[in-house]
Amino acid sequence: MTTGPGTITAEHTVLPTRLGDLTAVRDGERLIGLYYPHHWHRPGAAAFGRRNDSGFGDLARQLEEYLAGTRIQFALPMEARGDDFQRRVWHLIGLIAYGKTASYGDLARRMGDDVTARDVGAAVGSNPLSILVPCHRVIGGDGKLTGYAGGLRRKRALLELEGALPSGLW
Repeated sequence: MTTGPGTITAEHTVLPTRLGDLTAVRDGERLIGLYYPHHWHRPGAAAFGRRNDSGFGDLARQLEEYLAGTRIQFALPMEARGDDFQRRVWHLIGLIAYGKTASYGDLARRMGDDVTARDVGAAVGSNPLSILVPCHRVIGGDGKLTGYAGGLRRKRALLELEGALPSGLW
């Protein structure tokens, strides 16, 4: 099958989880999106391609294991699509260990080149692979929870699951 410019090859499914429904998007074998309902920077439905509920079994199983507390790392083919700066930030986020957190400022300092916490925050907010690229592990410099594409309730739940909820947040 030949595809031309503008041809959508993505497929998606909706996975029910204890955090609510997640829309999973793949292009070929690679996951390119995992979105909450009302997700910030969620592409339009056309970008998700046709619905296909088969072939997402590994993702569903690994998410279930993660949310049950029996998996700490995902082993899935993924491609976080964004510009070079965003991909660099998402790579750093992927280095934050399970059960640990880092601040936007920490990531900005690691990036260097006069990158600000605000610059990092914009890239974090554009993460297309929630949970899989664990942006929930990025917190404010004062240890407080800050914005999350799935909402602060979900961010808190993920950090509690990992035993990484900063103290003094209640």
